[in-house]
Amino acid sequence: MWLIVGLGNPGAEYAWTPHNLGFLVVDLLAERVAIRVERPEAKSYAGLGRMAGRNVALAKPQTYMNLSGAAVRELAARFGAAPAETLVVVDDVALPWGRLRVRERGTAGGHNGLKSIIAALGSIEFPRVRLGIKPEHAVADLASYVLSPIRKSERNAAREMVEAAADAVEMIVSDGPRAAMNRFNRSARS
Repeated sequence: MWLIVGLGNPGAEYAWTPHNLGFLVVDLLAERVAIRVERPEAKSYAGLGRMAGRNVALAKPQTYMNLSGAAVRELAARFGAAPAETLVVVDDVALPWGRLRVRERGTAGGHNGLKSIIAALGSIEFPRVRLGIKPEHAVADLASYVLSPIRKSERNAAREMVEAAADAVEMIVSDGPRAAMNRFNRSARS
């Protein structure tokens, strides 16, 4: 079974912020395959169903971004997902706006949510889809930037990136991370 985890922060005030793009991808996937991600499960909201002919669990940890590891560890144990079957969808301030990056494994790259998951799983061997949110201008407070509403001028690009990331997740489930890397490791705007 694939465990697909979108990272974000709970609460309406964070709904359309760069830091919640992982939640938005899970919401879109849930809509596409008719899975309700509402059941409280392992410090998360989760839902079970099928995607690309495979059993999947979709989840949105409710622990806040920097503590996501505790929820992901419990979810993986509950659903019997090995690290290689635990797919994490997360924003990445090091990637330009609109760019996707699919990886089979890797370090946290400075992302506190990924650091928490790596520590909790004791492994870097889990695939991830990273959505670029790097601001086009210098920002004085990066935390404020990632937790502020996405600017109207960037909303269409954000929607396109969320759609592309959902497509990438579906391809990972059906064809594996390498196929998705070959197709999606490019700008979502191109």
